[in-house]
Amino acid sequence: MGQVRLTWTDADSGWQTSDLRRRVSTRTFGAWDHNAYYQRLLLKRLPEQCGRVLDVGCGAGAFAARLADHAEHVDAVDKSAPMIEAARRRAPANVSCIHADVLKLSLPADHYDAIVSIAALHHLPLDDALRHVAPALRPGGVLAAVVLLRTAGRGSWYRPESTHEAMPKVVDPPLTTRQARDIAAATLPCGDVRRLLFWRYLLLWQRPIEL
Repeated sequence: MGQVRLTWTDADSGWQTSDLRRRVSTRTFGAWDHNAYYQRLLLKRLPEQCGRVLDVGCGAGAFAARLADHAEHVDAVDKSAPMIEAARRRAPANVSCIHADVLKLSLPADHYDAIVSIAALHHLPLDDALRHVAPALRPGGVLAAVVLLRTAGRGSWYRPESTHEAMPKVVDPPLTTRQARDIAAATLPCGDVRRLLFWRYLLLWQRPIEL
């Protein structure tokens, strides 16, 4: 069983405090998005040589389109048919948009250089999701996910600002960072859980290179 570090970070997001204040100002708030804020953070976690990437819960494909500039090929998966259709309309040629529940999708072993996800894993049982996707990483590959967290107070949790009818409904409250750490420790050796701003945490893991 691996040890998972629990830390708090904002610096890794790539934004300075002044940037954050400017982006959430009254003048710009209408065009600002919580999830887009962390795209740069995950892009920084991609391996230098990045062949194939899996984007879990790609939504309308905004992040998948950015990933396409950093990888040879991107598999973008979402269980929402309207979201996948939107993603297909914006996806470049090296992005495959897949309409599927990732837990029911047969993922090839040792296939991806990176698996990423933004605000999607809280819709799934985290332990099942991690056990399912981890073997699909090649040795040395990186799993990086930004996940909604449960806030302080019993039964209290953050509800995302989007009310789009195509968005999946959250049946169970998201986990606290400590709960996520415990699950990650049981499934991913030497993973890392970091609390972020905007009611989210960062889950990082690099699959060990077998000797």
